[in-house]
Amino acid sequence: MALRLTPPTKYVFYASILLAAGAFVLYLLGVLGAIEGGFAAIGHFAFWIAMFGWGLLAAGVAMKGV
Repeated sequence: MALRLTPPTKYVFYASILLAAGAFVLYLLGVLGAIEGGFAAIGHFAFWIAMFGWGLLAAGVAMKGV
């Protein structure tokens, strides 16, 4: 049985874009030193936010219409 990929809904797409943008901003703030706590902690947190956004988008593509 082949996996049928479909475009995600607008809400899933927009949510994943907001998560990706938030992760990018958080990463930049960590690099520039605007957020205390060390870059390693902030960069790690930004990475997982980005991965959650990617997973949300992937689930939206795979699960629409199921």
